[in-house]
Amino acid sequence: MTSDPVRRLRVLAAGLHAGMYAEEHLSLPYERVWPVAADLRDELPHLVPFLREFRVPPGDADRKEALAVGRSGLTETFEVRLAPGWCLMQSRLVVGGMAAVPEAGGTRFAVLGATRPAALRPAQWLYGRLLGERRGRAFVRRVAERAALR
Repeated sequence: MTSDPVRRLRVLAAGLHAGMYAEEHLSLPYERVWPVAADLRDELPHLVPFLREFRVPPGDADRKEALAVGRSGLTETFEVRLAPGWCLMQSRLVVGGMAAVPEAGGTRFAVLGATRPAALRPAQWLYGRLLGERRGRAFVRRVAERAALR
């Protein structure tokens, strides 16, 4: 059975025991929401508070290597898979993802954040309990705000 991108992201979040996952219906059309999520270079630093820059090479390839630069100056290389309605970003330490599908009267949008090494699972669990839901909803809210400006 083929699932839509949001369902795939939901399953991935469950499998990774993601510390951050949020999914909401946005009353904005997919054609306004997804371009914000997919514009990793220009929009991601507005969506992730600790990110200063996300360097993605130009071009239409659906697989790319990107460099995340944090506000503190720390850098991390990410393998990025970007397709319509689907974005998965993986570094050696974290996995981030976004998905969107058109839904009656708007768009269903989801975001996830998880750690990769099993050794970090306790920290991920604690983060998820304390901040994960709030951060996920804030991310979704920022996507909606930026999409409303388009």
